[in-house]
Amino acid sequence: MKLVTYRHHGKTSIGKVEGDRVIDLPRNDAGLPDTMLALLQAGPDAMARAHAVRGDHAVPLVEAELLAPLPNPSKFLAIGMNYRKHVEEAAKVGVTTPPTQVWFNMQVSCINGPFGDVHLPKVSDKLDYEVELCAVIGRRCKHVSRDKASAYVAGYMVCNDVSVRDWQLATQTMTIGKSFDTCGPTGPWIVTPDELGDPHALRLRMWVNGELRQDDETGAMIHDIYAQIAHLSTAFVLEPGDLLATGTPSGVGVAMSPARYLQIGDVMRAEIDGIGAIENRVVAEPA
Repeated sequence: MKLVTYRHHGKTSIGKVEGDRVIDLPRNDAGLPDTMLALLQAGPDAMARAHAVRGDHAVPLVEAELLAPLPNPSKFLAIGMNYRKHVEEAAKVGVTTPPTQVWFNMQVSCINGPFGDVHLPKVSDKLDYEVELCAVIGRRCKHVSRDKASAYVAGYMVCNDVSVRDWQLATQTMTIGKSFDTCGPTGPWIVTPDELGDPHALRLRMWVNGELRQDDETGAMIHDIYAQIAHLSTAFVLEPGDLLATGTPSGVGVAMSPARYLQIGDVMRAEIDGIGAIENRVVAEPA
């Protein structure tokens, strides 16, 4: 199942994509919530009802404006240095190999849609891209073992962890440089695990203006998704709708020689097999 948040003729709702249509969930089943977060919070029974929805209330996919599938999570977390080749290239800019999982917060206000414009900040010219697989938590959990962690994932999205490098590297936490407005594109939908299959057997790629910059497999993660959930849930509760960006492979602009940062007019296309692609254009930050 591919779950979307979408706008059509000025109305925002949630639905599921089947073929070339978006089937509206609450209009076909009045017992279902009308936001993605509420759907996840409603639990497995609601998700089962969403799977079963059939009905006449649908719109053509080409007419639907796809928004960030989950625009209001309580947490948006990201792991750094989680692909082996990325660790190697990061050493070129003075980043050392971490001894354990390294996590940072991304402010939820950075979330952007799958095709929304990304602002080049007025305060920086060092904007960079990072294609990542994003896991969506589906059930409240604490102290989850790695072998049971898959049961707590509602689905997966494509994420572009757009990074303002000078602001990121200026502080230990990296949070500000990872949280500029519009710098968290996600989507185009949430693909449920039953449809996606093994999340560690996916190819992920990033193009900038048609040039392939990143190309790797999710199996190259140092800490896989289930180990990430086990690690985080040891410290705090994970809630339905929490987002976990699971790391980026090598090929980022900051590690090139010379560095190649994004400029106004550049188009980033992040794609993951089995999920789809998001595409975002860099524009000047508005006044």
